[in-house]
Amino acid sequence: SSFCLSWLVTMAMMGQSSCSSMSNHTKERVTMAKVTLENFYSNLIAQHEEREMRQQKLEKVMDQEGLVDEEKCIRRSQHARKETDFLRLKRTRLGLEDFESLKVIGRGAFGEVRLVQKKDTGHVYAMKILRKADMLEKEQVGHIRAERDILVEADSLWVVKMFYSFQDKMNLYLIMEFLPGGDMMTLLMKKDTLTEESTQFYIAETVIAIDSIHQLGFIHRDIKPDNLLLDSRGHVKLSDFGLCTGLKRAHRTEFYKNLNHSLPSDFTFNNMNSKRKAETWKRNRRQLAFSTVGTPDYIAPEVFMQNGYNKLCDWWSLGVIMYEMLIGYPPFCSETPQETYRKVMNWRETLTFPPEVPISEKAKDLILRFCCEEEHRIGATGVEDIKGNAFFEGVDYDHIRERPAAIPIQIKSIDDTSNFDEFPDSDILQPTAAPVVSNHSEADLKNKDWVFINYTYKRFEGLTARGTIPSYMKTGKR
Repeated sequence: SSFCLSWLVTMAMMGQSSCSSMSNHTKERVTMAKVTLENFYSNLIAQHEEREMRQQKLEKVMDQEGLVDEEKCIRRSQHARKETDFLRLKRTRLGLEDFESLKVIGRGAFGEVRLVQKKDTGHVYAMKILRKADMLEKEQVGHIRAERDILVEADSLWVVKMFYSFQDKMNLYLIMEFLPGGDMMTLLMKKDTLTEESTQFYIAETVIAIDSIHQLGFIHRDIKPDNLLLDSRGHVKLSDFGLCTGLKRAHRTEFYKNLNHSLPSDFTFNNMNSKRKAETWKRNRRQLAFSTVGTPDYIAPEVFMQNGYNKLCDWWSLGVIMYEMLIGYPPFCSETPQETYRKVMNWRETLTFPPEVPISEKAKDLILRFCCEEEHRIGATGVEDIKGNAFFEGVDYDHIRERPAAIPIQIKSIDDTSNFDEFPDSDILQPTAAPVVSNHSEADLKNKDWVFINYTYKRFEGLTARGTIPSYMKTGKR
């Protein structure tokens, strides 16, 4: 197979040198072959490195536990069997038939998220489903590839864990850990405002989470309450890396190109008091989350400028979230994305604090350190600059995830969805589902299916975990 692909690349390159021009079909076949080969060999290298890392981790744990040689031999044999099982299980095909769909727990512009249960283990996951036709039509292939890649690479307590990814003719599937605490957007919609103590906790955890992906060389670009998930104990995990950009050129696409059109200012929203602003924001918030464009409320001004930006744009977004937690709505909220865009770009005049919602000077100072010019923004010299801010006085960053969360989460069962909104079921998993309106023919979409090559992934822990489900998480009889 790899020999044939190499031959195809060689022949195509020879054709390129002998002909003044190649057909688009030939160019696409060359690109397809190149991507296939690159993925094949990069996968081999990655698998070897991952296996070496697992072995090193085992040796380190055994040394820390002070095991004698005989116990170490037993543990190594058990680990070797797991590695063998992993190689065998990786060769098995994973598909929709391996999961039972329980409930829709999220819906967005490009797909939906379902609570599912794996039939052979009983483990519960969140399945993100994305239509291929949508990805191609709306030029989202680079984004979904970025999300899949970072979820594979970011093996962290602060990032939602992906266990599997696969595809079929119609859809792409990401099988991720189910976080029953819901998301920060839902939490904020339930509360008028958060206390400064609670805000300190959630912002501190999010600082660590954002820094964890920055250390991998990625910029999230879409930090907002919707993408801050809460686990079963109420601790933060980052999710939704569809707009994440990093080291790979294939992940980069410009956004919000059409938000700079001149539209009338929304004076009615501007003249509201804080209570009415908060009520209006909450009423419109869910609709904004589901729209194709989304809300630009949390996007840093330099991202809109499209003249280049760096990881500091994520700290701006965190400042906007902190403002929303304490005030009840984000600082630039308006009834139209265009007006929000105008306010963000004129932040020096529009970033104000309502006198009727008093907050401490420490909190106000940190928000203004997050939401300011890039060159003066906190975090420019490193994350320690943020952690050492006066607002975080008393935070034990090394043990924050081990402590009780600011707002405890009540979980009754493994499939408890009480912290999620109710969504009607859909036909996205049905082969006869109505196709999206597209400028591409069905044959054209089929021919472009190669862009999703190497999308399949299986995590070692997912395929080798056969333990029982903790008693406090067990589901009731269905």
